[in-house]
Amino acid sequence: MSPTPKSNRKLLTMLILGSVGMFGFGFALVPLYDVLCDTLGINGKPQNSASTYEAVVVDKKRTITIEFVTQVQSGMQWEFAPKVNHISVHPGELTHAKFLVKNLSSKNIIGQAIPSVSPGQGAAYFNKTECFCFNQQPLAALASAELPLIFYVDPDLPASINTLTLSYTLYDITDKLAVSAKQGAAR
Repeated sequence: MSPTPKSNRKLLTMLILGSVGMFGFGFALVPLYDVLCDTLGINGKPQNSASTYEAVVVDKKRTITIEFVTQVQSGMQWEFAPKVNHISVHPGELTHAKFLVKNLSSKNIIGQAIPSVSPGQGAAYFNKTECFCFNQQPLAALASAELPLIFYVDPDLPASINTLTLSYTLYDITDKLAVSAKQGAAR
């Protein structure tokens, strides 16, 4: 005995609604993930804007090791490295670091650095007052530059964290900006 057309329509309706619901849930996952990470301070996403340094009592009894790791997008002809690979800081202390970048290509390139902090719980306590990652970095062909980073580690950093690793990945955004400029001019 075959199913009735009414039960087929009901099944089809349920399948369509289920598919639409799954698509909507999948679409909402990215913003939900970002909100969750920001709320819980996980995934090593540091702030994307400058913090204001307010003089706090520097915890001279505690030392935190800050490690710097850099990488460049595959195919991007730039060298990118910290001046020093790691430093020791006291929580609350305003610290300066520098990164060196060189455009090895024969054309002007615009780069953008994307940071992350490990362990992820430490991201909420790593405060940048000035960072090259806040801005795009245009660099002429074969030119070099020194990029500044000024930061402090919040004294409320959990005692279980003694090392923070600040990692930057540098991306070539030259073509992306050119496309955006063309689209803006066409409007």
